[in-house]
Amino acid sequence: MGQAIPRYEATAKVTGQPLYAADEPIARPLYAFFKTSGVARGTIASLDVRKAEAMPGVMKVYTHRNAPPRKAVKHIMTGGYMSDTNIPLADNRVRHDGDIVAMVVADSYEIARDAANRIEVRYAAQAPAATFGSPGAVKKVPEQAQKNAKKAGDFAAGWSRAPVKVDARYSTPTQHHNPIELYATTAVWNGDQLTFYEPSQFVYSTANGLAEQIGVDPAKVHLVNPYVGGGFGGKGILTQRTALVALAARDLGRPVKLVLHRKQAYGLTTYRAETRQRVRLGADRNGKLVAFAHDGEEVTSRADDYMVGGVENTVEMYACPNIATSVTLVKADRNTPGFMRSPPETPYMFGLESAMDELAVALNMDPVELRRINDTQKSPISGAPYTSRSLMQCYDQAAAAFGWSRRNPRPLSMSQGDWLIGWGCATATYPTNMMASTARIRLTADGKAVVEVAAHDMGQGAYTAMQQIAAKRLGLDPRQVTVRMGDSALPPGPVAGGSMTTASAGSAVHTAAGKIAARFGGAMPAPNDLDDAFRRLGVTQIEEYAEWWPPGQGPQAVRALYKGSMGGGGGEEGEQQEGNAGGGKPMMAAFGAEFVEVRIHRLTREIRVPRMTGAFAAGHIVNPRTARSQYLGGMIWGMASALLEATEVDAKRARYVNDNIAEYLVAVNADVPQVDVILVPEVDTKVNPLGVKGIGELANVGTAAAIANAVYHATGKRIRDLPITMDKLLV
Repeated sequence: MGQAIPRYEATAKVTGQPLYAADEPIARPLYAFFKTSGVARGTIASLDVRKAEAMPGVMKVYTHRNAPPRKAVKHIMTGGYMSDTNIPLADNRVRHDGDIVAMVVADSYEIARDAANRIEVRYAAQAPAATFGSPGAVKKVPEQAQKNAKKAGDFAAGWSRAPVKVDARYSTPTQHHNPIELYATTAVWNGDQLTFYEPSQFVYSTANGLAEQIGVDPAKVHLVNPYVGGGFGGKGILTQRTALVALAARDLGRPVKLVLHRKQAYGLTTYRAETRQRVRLGADRNGKLVAFAHDGEEVTSRADDYMVGGVENTVEMYACPNIATSVTLVKADRNTPGFMRSPPETPYMFGLESAMDELAVALNMDPVELRRINDTQKSPISGAPYTSRSLMQCYDQAAAAFGWSRRNPRPLSMSQGDWLIGWGCATATYPTNMMASTARIRLTADGKAVVEVAAHDMGQGAYTAMQQIAAKRLGLDPRQVTVRMGDSALPPGPVAGGSMTTASAGSAVHTAAGKIAARFGGAMPAPNDLDDAFRRLGVTQIEEYAEWWPPGQGPQAVRALYKGSMGGGGGEEGEQQEGNAGGGKPMMAAFGAEFVEVRIHRLTREIRVPRMTGAFAAGHIVNPRTARSQYLGGMIWGMASALLEATEVDAKRARYVNDNIAEYLVAVNADVPQVDVILVPEVDTKVNPLGVKGIGELANVGTAAAIANAVYHATGKRIRDLPITMDKLLV
């Protein structure tokens, strides 16, 4: 464990000093506002903008008749930059709810919004397909799903001879990010140089993608974004709005600022796709798994084959000789979904871990013991070993802290007054993803260092982690280290997603600091001797640049990084090592165990969660203080996902109903229980130079299943469709 020092930017944030993308002081800005569609599918039959154009202060109204052309850029999953390949204002078609039909640019935000509301649109609407089973929805098994399908042994044979079986279907809803910082873009041209300010989780990708889309040299595009007010995946990929704002600013010769209304964000940004899953578990009478199949269906847009594909993770969880998986996309008239915190793991682990609890009930076995019996130190698919896997240590420590041994396993057996009490548990997991990264460090003779890397801090503590990593390697007090991030003028860093920032950018920072130490013979001088050491070298400062890439990758990953590409993806599989009898690359992942108590009123079926306990093992923890905060937030999010969060979709009109922060329910203080977090020590020298596995997305993976399992224990009623609400318990 590293030092639990306070956050690098804590004082600045609580005193209101950081500037977010929409806060940047820009001289004489214009303001843009979108007019979005009132139908989910069809064409624009007529569009009257005369009232809007006549308003004082309106500079221009852009529609499909006069919108600046933009180049079609590939979707992120096909090697491009875009979160959605539907190009708004390219024609008169409407492709989903909230599609852009016009953009007003005016002297003030208020005028732009008022003018947008005065635009008169008449649609030739068509019946849209909203979701699973909708007329017109098309099923598709994309090539990537076929490629990623995991199989082992003979599932059909194993299933047929299994004496104990669970065959159940589960579903998870559409969910939207709703970060506190709204989605925004400010574009400023200085000749042919573009500077823009936009909340981004990957500035190099956003800048390079925008350059390609508007046809300019990437060297002339500069993205500035030192702070992100919540992203969770929704700010990870370039959206279509950015090019419209940038081109309007060039067209009008003045800076243009756009801040999306929260309602508009539902249709113009990504979200968690809804899933339907079938899980089949077959076991012998001792609880040993003999067959496992996980089949998923996911809703996506007509334009893009975005795929969650969480079965790739669930098949690696437990030892089983016979495995089969599949993923099918359902193409509907919706905007394209995308990454949302632990994108594949959160929905698909809900299905698996709920089914594991159902299997424990069928076997009359303790759920923890069932997982212990099927724990594995190697992949059931490839036979490759895990670099480290401390799942059962997590279960042991969490169960002891929670008091699991006092649980009466019989449903409806625990109560207090009118409240039924249920206890449940579930596994959390997240792969150790890594990307290439670079970093630059400048150390001066007075013992002060500046660390520069175009990584990102969305509140997870990345500034603090980079500060601590550099300080430790350079032998400095962390307060002597300044960190600069979130700017495409800095050396490129990884996407702030996949829980990879510390492992990736941190490894580059560690490497750069090591190169500085090498200038002094490999060992840093004591702080009091630093000035003399610089004098002997004949310099007043030392600057080193370093490149780092994950095991199994190479310099080409850094070249791809400079172009804004992920350069080969994450590193959940490490470098091939000698002596690996399984033949596959070693598996790298973090694990956790979550225990939950629910209380349900026997008459009203009101649901309360008074306490949760989570134990997590994720290699070296750079800062236990910020790590605990990440785990705490993840478990709270998982609770909200289980009980509250769902974007309601009008099945007839394919439109979002609760597209606002008032009706889209998230956890508030009154909902948050006692949350106990246990950091399980784990040393893993194989994953990266720091021994870091990644923590941010781990904790919300198992929470929903743990709550669903606790609800069953309390009531005897199995809820397989999230969110778990009172009405489902009253039926």
